[in-house]
Amino acid sequence: MKSWNKFALIFAVLLLTGAAARAQQAPATNEAPTLTSVLQTHLSVCEFEIVATAQAMPEDKYSFAPTQGNFKGVRTFAQQVKHVATVNDRLAEAILGQAPPTAPDEGITSNGPDAIQTKDQIMQYLKDSFANMHKAIATINADNALTPLKDAPAPFLRTRASIAMFTCTHAMDHYGQMVEYIRMNGLTPPMSAPRPTGVAPANPPPKPSGD
Repeated sequence: MKSWNKFALIFAVLLLTGAAARAQQAPATNEAPTLTSVLQTHLSVCEFEIVATAQAMPEDKYSFAPTQGNFKGVRTFAQQVKHVATVNDRLAEAILGQAPPTAPDEGITSNGPDAIQTKDQIMQYLKDSFANMHKAIATINADNALTPLKDAPAPFLRTRASIAMFTCTHAMDHYGQMVEYIRMNGLTPPMSAPRPTGVAPANPPPKPSGD
């Protein structure tokens, strides 16, 4: 019985220590969450992980695409990143009611403009696309979130809220592929990198809610 009590005490201390660490990592705020702030937070998480992963791949590996197995015709790492950025831009325009560009290499199913080639250019294109989506989400509120859009990008994306949520779904789909490409090149994805014991992952940078 004494050994059990000792184990229970140690377990309780560990729980309290973990809770304290998480509290220190969480940003202090007294503001009640809103629809806009919740959508912004989810987008920030996607942005944080995808941008870090895109940055982690060396530029000479940006042309990498798997060849072993059934990978014929898959996107290169650069095309994965550019595709995420392009879709972010097209969906942001849909939320804002803006006309998409007519260039074929900027369509929602494309891999982005052919002129964007270097890692620095691709990284800037990616970061700008997330900034555009944050601006678009800032216009979403409880009054217009579920209002049907006149020009929806797809039948299942008829509202601003559905577009904002799908932006994260789509981005994280490609994030999973980017992580595999990273590992295939003998690298460790930033979100899986070892950390000192008791250190939680860094929080994504806060974004304005637009309220």
